[in-house]
Amino acid sequence: MSNSTVKHVLHCMLLLSIVVVFMVYSGSKKAGTFDSFDPWVRYGVLNTWILYLLRLPISLALPQTLFNFFGLVLYNAFPDQVILNGSPIFCPPICVRVVTRGDYPDLVRRNVLRNLNTCLETGLENFHIEVVTDRPIGLGDRDRRIREIVVPTQYRTKTGALFKARALQYCLEDGVNVLQDEDWVVHLDEETLLTKDSVRGIVNFVLDGKHPFGQGMITYANEPIVNWLTTLADSYRVSDDMGKLRLQFKMFHRPLFGWKGSYVVTQLAAEKDVSFDHGPEGSVAEDCYFAMRAFARGYTFNFIEGEMHEKSPFTLLDLLRQRKRWLQGILLVVRSPAIPLYNKFLLGINLCSWITLPLSSLNLVLAAIYPVACSELLDIVCAFITGVTIYMYLFGVFKSFSLLRFKPRFFLLCTVGVLCTIPVNIVIENIAVIWGLLGEKRTFYVVQKDIPTLITV
Repeated sequence: MSNSTVKHVLHCMLLLSIVVVFMVYSGSKKAGTFDSFDPWVRYGVLNTWILYLLRLPISLALPQTLFNFFGLVLYNAFPDQVILNGSPIFCPPICVRVVTRGDYPDLVRRNVLRNLNTCLETGLENFHIEVVTDRPIGLGDRDRRIREIVVPTQYRTKTGALFKARALQYCLEDGVNVLQDEDWVVHLDEETLLTKDSVRGIVNFVLDGKHPFGQGMITYANEPIVNWLTTLADSYRVSDDMGKLRLQFKMFHRPLFGWKGSYVVTQLAAEKDVSFDHGPEGSVAEDCYFAMRAFARGYTFNFIEGEMHEKSPFTLLDLLRQRKRWLQGILLVVRSPAIPLYNKFLLGINLCSWITLPLSSLNLVLAAIYPVACSELLDIVCAFITGVTIYMYLFGVFKSFSLLRFKPRFFLLCTVGVLCTIPVNIVIENIAVIWGLLGEKRTFYVVQKDIPTLITV
């Protein structure tokens, strides 16, 4: 049995153990709590109804929890190094496209050169890098493989797309686009770093050619860590990539819950057909809107092996603003009449689970103070969701902090730290929901991406 298989088996055993512990604890607590009083008499009819209604919102998280659970169990969670299925020499042309406002030119220059070297070290030859920016950065003369595209301030799309969607659509315009329909585009954020494994995974995906869209996993603890709290909070996102994202793409080949805006691989013909020109409502979460439109048009997706690296937000306020924008953008996607209900059904349930998070959080407090007897099925669902969610934070640490890079004592400290981070993250997510629902829906805040003290020469 290989080392990766052993790790996966141990991971599955730990996941199942945590879920079972929560279910047993929930059942034993229920058995010893409700024998001595009738809640309808103690709390009154109205208050009891409120307590029961507050138990229901958490069940909205069941679909995504099931996807995360089976995604983490059915597929190897600790795969070996990605092996090329063909020679990169025969790979169709690839364009690595980075979109930026130009606020952090040093960061962009540094990362573009690092990504260029990574591609060359992996053996990729037929590629170039495009930097799409609102402000000139001065990268065009660095290397013949680097092309800088400055979006004119007067440029307007047909539907009035804004922000990143506007820049992405500009790249598709005649006279700007230099790619052929059969070429491939790797979309990155300005802080995203390629790895050799991710380049090999992209080459395999492109050589396979069965699906015009693909995406892989991003981790947040491989570069110098600026904020440990936000990095540990993002460990959940790592698990989400390996669970829900991987299952929906490997088994169903559809973006049932959407996808991220970075580590996106597209074939140009399909990207042009879907386009990013969907007006202001498709500009706040342009990635999710694009995926839902592609889904509605019948395009298929696949998961790409190999991880890329990013940094988590540098401050809790930036983390809050980031989450708020995501919620507002997805809300616009779900409300859009241009996307059929069939395609956004699971995304809509996921959004409802997010929006009702304040109610679910309130239930955690009230359930301890004012316990009421619920059906056994609801207790099992709640215990399952809670157990899987907590494990996802732990698994994100296992994937982000390798024992080969860190000492066991430090690794244990991170494991304890992520458990302590969960309450903080819940508070931030609650504030983001309330702020997102009450605030302006068509804003696009870009979190800080670069810190001068981290720059080395």
